[in-house]
Amino acid sequence: MKGFALGLALSLASISTTASGEAPRSMGVFVDPDSTTAQAASRLEGQPRHDAMLLSRIASASWFAGGTPEMVEARVRDIVDRATATGQTPILVAYNIPFRDCALYSAGGASDSAAYLAWVKGFATGIGKRQAVVILEPDGLGIIPWHRTLDGTLEHCQPQGQDGRASDARYDQLRGAVAILAALPNVRVYLDGTGSSWLAPGEAANRLIKADVASTAGFFLNVSNFESDARVVPYARWVSDCIALLTRGGIDPRDCPSQYAPADFKDHTTWRATDAAFDRLFEKAALLRDPASQKHAVIDTSRNGRGSWHPPTGKYSDAEVWCNPPDRGLGRRPTLESGNPYVDAFLWIKIPGESDGQCHRGRGGPADPERGVAAPPAGSWFPEQARELIEFANPPISQD
Repeated sequence: MKGFALGLALSLASISTTASGEAPRSMGVFVDPDSTTAQAASRLEGQPRHDAMLLSRIASASWFAGGTPEMVEARVRDIVDRATATGQTPILVAYNIPFRDCALYSAGGASDSAAYLAWVKGFATGIGKRQAVVILEPDGLGIIPWHRTLDGTLEHCQPQGQDGRASDARYDQLRGAVAILAALPNVRVYLDGTGSSWLAPGEAANRLIKADVASTAGFFLNVSNFESDARVVPYARWVSDCIALLTRGGIDPRDCPSQYAPADFKDHTTWRATDAAFDRLFEKAALLRDPASQKHAVIDTSRNGRGSWHPPTGKYSDAEVWCNPPDRGLGRRPTLESGNPYVDAFLWIKIPGESDGQCHRGRGGPADPERGVAAPPAGSWFPEQARELIEFANPPISQD
């Protein structure tokens, strides 16, 4: 990976801050002039067009969610060719694993393991020896078919016609994909680490290890979610520390402290208790932290400028806080220089302005009761949400 790191350093060295002191919008990350955001802008008029054009000038990831191996190879090659010509790094999302999203809003994926790995080989061939960051299967480790947690609880994803072997197959699929992609000389691969409002660090670390995080650069967090940097960055450190403690110290993953204990998840000021608990665990294991050699995170900041939405108490049976929540804002601009030893990059992985799906919040639909209108299907452009993200951006964004 030394060549990759050197390439990033050289590309970033040529970038200066703007006259206002604000960091440049994409910091070495490829801005695709033919992105889905730019395509949406071409179909819009007035303020929605202006908003989409504004967002299209800021780097976001390119998602690949199907097609034949030959089709994905051609699409990946096209984007990587164009990124390489600009000296920028493309962010590529592989999103085609069997039973993707447990057949919910973003249902789909390859038909079986063989088809999936053939697709990943096509994806990898499209990259070749060029530079890229690969976000491997959002929700791939957060939503696993017929999976049991560390305490033996069967999780909610239970597709018909499958059984416990589907969980083992998911890990086999991810390990196979890692083996293919990590063999590329200038690619950094990241696996799903979920986020600070989801799995405890021990649960996340255990799954990452089983998926062969050892052969990757690390894990991604907060994809398509809204948790603030103040929560996600400490969580990144805890997951990295827990992986180190499991692999170097042989501890039980259930012994890793978390955002739930000894901390109080709802009170961020208590999270220092979890920091202190990790300190004690390293001391007990006679280990020293080494962030330089530990696994790192990339964090999705595309919509987390105002953090998570807190719906009115008791209003909804299932508030679906992750699904097009109102009045959220763009977060930190994309950059490959985080300034944090546990974080490789802040990226816009989820494409801001694209809908999460048709949210019903337990009311049966068709309208989102929080908005009074039916939201577009997952992945479709949502002008009203794009406007909110720009209006409530943190840090603020110039709307010129």
